[in-house]
Amino acid sequence: MIINSQLFEAFLKCSTKCYLKATGKTGTGNSYAEWLNSQNEAYRVDGVKRLTQAASEGSCINCPKELKNLKTKKWKLAVNFAAKAGNLESTIHAIEKVSSEGKGKPAQFIPIRFIFTNKLAKNDKLLLAFDALMISKSLGRKVNDGKIIHGDNHKKHKVKVSSFAAGAEKTIEKILTLTFSEQPPDFMLNKHCVECEFAEHCRKKAIEKDDLSLLAGMSEKERKKLHSKGIFTVNQLSYTFRPRRRSKRHKNKPTKYQCSLKALAIRNNQIYVNESPQFQQSKVDIYLDIEGIPYRKFYYCHWAGKTGQRSAVQKRPVMHYIA
Repeated sequence: MIINSQLFEAFLKCSTKCYLKATGKTGTGNSYAEWLNSQNEAYRVDGVKRLTQAASEGSCINCPKELKNLKTKKWKLAVNFAAKAGNLESTIHAIEKVSSEGKGKPAQFIPIRFIFTNKLAKNDKLLLAFDALMISKSLGRKVNDGKIIHGDNHKKHKVKVSSFAAGAEKTIEKILTLTFSEQPPDFMLNKHCVECEFAEHCRKKAIEKDDLSLLAGMSEKERKKLHSKGIFTVNQLSYTFRPRRRSKRHKNKPTKYQCSLKALAIRNNQIYVNESPQFQQSKVDIYLDIEGIPYRKFYYCHWAGKTGQRSAVQKRPVMHYIA
């Protein structure tokens, strides 16, 4: 079984997606997923072009077949390196070679990955660690550092890939266990479904099974707890709801969200009000309308007075945690 960077990335997002890809299944397509892939690919091509144009003449090599015979040659940048080691494969966007300052010390090889989003996630660093692992296996030398170039301003972010190496190897072991297993992984809808080409396939299966993951407000921890009690479907969960009178001690606290009440509403096709809403009148009311572009990490805010007429409009960047 060949594990490439695509399978590695798929597992980080969803184990079911990784399993479907590994078994040769094809999705029905997803316009948002296709847009993300095209953006990433365009950003990678542009990033490689920028690096090669900035490199001095003769110091850049394109699509090298291997790096072992290139240790002694005077190159500083390698792009589009298809690394292979055993059952692992990865197309590394770029590799920077940094000569050692001390005599007798080997040069350092730094993997570079291009990501078009302004905000980086842990999965992005794990993907870079996977690239570093491939270089390490190709050269028989440990790789400690890496770089991610991302965002509209092509910001360089240094990553200590050695601290993510254990996580990358553990992920590879989980993928191997998953692909060689006769049973598919535990089925579960998650946040990644909106950008997955298998979204329609998985949702259809979830509806057929009446799976608990159809309830978006339920956490994975709560779902596993219900499984341990023998509750696997939304219909089963709906029978566990018991209305309780609130104690005086908790009277001023907000009512807790209950997935069992939501399941009951789905079963009876009715709307239930968990608590009557209470509105407090004040002298000044402020209305916020927050909009933005998440992958660019940019938000702006409009505000208005009590009358409802926009007496003033303000556009300014807002910290991402507000949204």
